[in-house]
Amino acid sequence: MRFNLVDRILEFEPGRRIRTVKHLTMAEEYLADHFPTFPVMPGVLMLHALVESSAWLLRVSEDFRHSIIALREVRNVKYGNLVEPGKSLMLTVELAELDEVNATFKGKGEVDGNSTVSARFTVTRYNLRERNPAFQDTDAKLIEHWRARFALLVSSPSSVVRRPATD
Repeated sequence: MRFNLVDRILEFEPGRRIRTVKHLTMAEEYLADHFPTFPVMPGVLMLHALVESSAWLLRVSEDFRHSIIALREVRNVKYGNLVEPGKSLMLTVELAELDEVNATFKGKGEVDGNSTVSARFTVTRYNLRERNPAFQDTDAKLIEHWRARFALLVSSPSSVVRRPATD
């Protein structure tokens, strides 16, 4: 099962921060198991939503330069309130450090202003062709996929606040 948890990109400042939302519904397949009589979003998926949001920030900030963005390390994870079906998880992720390979972020998730998750985490980014030149076409297809998905997440461009990076 593959998870695409971010439902909408609400606002972004390239190279700085992004705000996204995940609307939790009873249609989420994993809720049948977590927990059948008391469905809540698993903590690991709240963390995944933060990481997914950071990937969108990197893609937009670097003009979709890398086909692969993967989690490398997580620190200081704290969980708060539960996320139940019918609620919206508001996610805010800020870029803390950036180098040629890795990017470190601070992220938090909230429901109705109450903390559900916070963490500091590092992702790595690369293109498959860097490891094997035969994957150049795969990189191109993945980047095309990410651009198309991004267009869906900001399908109402006038509602997304794009704040230019300022020094």
